[in-house]
Amino acid sequence: MVNLEDCIAMCGLDEPEVLAIAEHEHIPDVAAAALASYLLLQDHGCERIRDMIRDDIRDAVRGGDLPHAKNLLMALRHFMSEHPELPRCA
Repeated sequence: MVNLEDCIAMCGLDEPEVLAIAEHEHIPDVAAAALASYLLLQDHGCERIRDMIRDDIRDAVRGGDLPHAKNLLMALRHFMSEHPELPRCA
């Protein structure tokens, strides 16, 4: 049986990044892993993932959940380091 860890391992992102997509899109984690895999193959898909994580950070800060915002920021930093082709300020 395929579990969440297997799906994450196959999608091309790490767990915090997949969880950020799930949070942003309000979908189950496994569906977020599938969406991540799809987006990574699309033109501007990486930008969409980056923007989802940024939106999640903003929402966490606005909601006063600074520990969660910090975790999301770490996920964004990791994502950006794995995709250096992305513009830093967009």
